[in-house]
Amino acid sequence: MKKVIPISAEASIHAPLNPISTSSPILGAATLSGLKNPPPLALYIHIPWCVKKCPYCDFNSHESRNKIPEKRYVAALIADLEQSVPRVYGRKIKSVFFGGGTPSLFSAKSIDEILSAVRMLTPLEYGAEITLETNPGAIDTAHFSGYKQAGVNRVSLGIQSFNADYLRALGRIHDNKQAITASELALNTFEHVNLDVMYGLPNQTLEYALQDARQAISLSPDHLSFYHLTLEPNTPFYRTPPSLPEDDTSADMQEKIEALFAEHGYEHYETSAFCKPKNHARHNLNYWQFGDYLGIGAGAHSKLSFHDKITRETRHKHPNAFMENAETGNALDNTWVIPQADLGFEFMMNALRLNNGFEKNLFQERTGMPWEEISMRVTEASTKGFITQDLQYIKPTLKGQRYLNNLLQIFLD
Repeated sequence: MKKVIPISAEASIHAPLNPISTSSPILGAATLSGLKNPPPLALYIHIPWCVKKCPYCDFNSHESRNKIPEKRYVAALIADLEQSVPRVYGRKIKSVFFGGGTPSLFSAKSIDEILSAVRMLTPLEYGAEITLETNPGAIDTAHFSGYKQAGVNRVSLGIQSFNADYLRALGRIHDNKQAITASELALNTFEHVNLDVMYGLPNQTLEYALQDARQAISLSPDHLSFYHLTLEPNTPFYRTPPSLPEDDTSADMQEKIEALFAEHGYEHYETSAFCKPKNHARHNLNYWQFGDYLGIGAGAHSKLSFHDKITRETRHKHPNAFMENAETGNALDNTWVIPQADLGFEFMMNALRLNNGFEKNLFQERTGMPWEEISMRVTEASTKGFITQDLQYIKPTLKGQRYLNNLLQIFLD
């Protein structure tokens, strides 16, 4: 039986990250003699409200049953950023990502206010990639035009499927016509567009999965995120699982979708990401290369590197708790040092998602530790056929890509 690897949406990549860790949040010390310069820094901005919570979603998102306190939340985000500036002082922001929830529930005026604060408080790099997640059921021409004027230069559309039946099964608020209309509108407004689509849906057949892939290709976005539906704990789908395709069928979907994209010129550069040449998602790539990110907003996570340690931060999860604490200068809920023993696994957990792998020297640059810390495990992974290595590069084999969890287990204490 072929093994299906659950792979993440662009949305879940950018929703407040909660990385796998081999230990609980603790205070500790690290001696990272090789961490001479901090890695690139990205900014994640979390907007936690959505029209309706989907039954498969485990993100920190909340249905907008009452009026969203948009003005107050924007002020809290800016306060959070102001409180965070001393920890990233002088470092350029390479990319910005508005994730959710459904950020497109916020007005263009609010997005403009947030980005104006980012420009005022931080050195935002000229030409930085600025992405906004959007829902086809919560968007129109005026929204897109306003977001572009505010400085957004890339949108990520949560399509999930172009089939009306599967959209209903997933509890989405849009239908197949809105999916296509929103895609065309985005592509006519922005140069860079990601379409986020799932396969392995309830009762989905191989042919219907390929129909979604063909429809996405026909729209010709520069970036596609195609990933397998997974049943996450604490979701309605986990408690009452729908009828999903057999593993072999899902594996066939994955293989044939990948082949179809390759035929049409899309590079499969990361586990669930495909792009036209030179159109990698820069924000995503920073995650996979173990770069730093500052996360602001309800429940947002940060990873920040210093000369002697790498830390993680979390914000208060519930929107009301976040706003109350941000307003009093206490947006942070928790902060801790990543134990040095965990850094090898955390680096590999990200970098081995890249199908073209990484240069060996990146390990020391991003963790501050010598290559010898993981060299024996790399040799073990190579012996088992999960990776290839030479003097400069580490790259997952097709087996390593298909059995990524098994590969990562080698680096887990």
